[in-house]
Amino acid sequence: MDTPAALADRIARLEDIEAIRAMVATYALGADRNNDPAILGPLFADDAEWVCEGFGHYRGRREIADELARIGREAIRWSLHYMVSPLVEVAPDGRSARCHWYLWELARVADGEANWIGGWYESTLSKAAGSWSFSHVRLHLKLMSPHAEGWKTLPSAN
Repeated sequence: MDTPAALADRIARLEDIEAIRAMVATYALGADRNNDPAILGPLFADDAEWVCEGFGHYRGRREIADELARIGREAIRWSLHYMVSPLVEVAPDGRSARCHWYLWELARVADGEANWIGGWYESTLSKAAGSWSFSHVRLHLKLMSPHAEGWKTLPSAN
């Protein structure tokens, strides 16, 4: 039988894992709102990095939020992100973590073309003052392919 301290540690680890999974879901929400900087910015540490070949390498919370918003305005005009199977590993000290998840995305790019986008994210996170933030996020895109029929969105989805 676990001691009260061991149970408290297990509960804290589960709460950390759930908090990080909620961050992944919040990232998807912000991404689907044209990379809304008000949603995405707070997810990143002040000195964070975001990297994706073909989209850039950005440093610092403000630059990341601003550049992702620019991508949302100029490159990916509409998106529906499915963040799949987040695998979270919290360090034994509870102050850092790694998270890997898959991306399956429907998107409309700047020229209006519908695309399928797929790949995966690798991230590291840090915990300060009881809150998690992304320290490093790398998106590995492995698929960006046109969808010839396009997306038939509902009027309320635009």
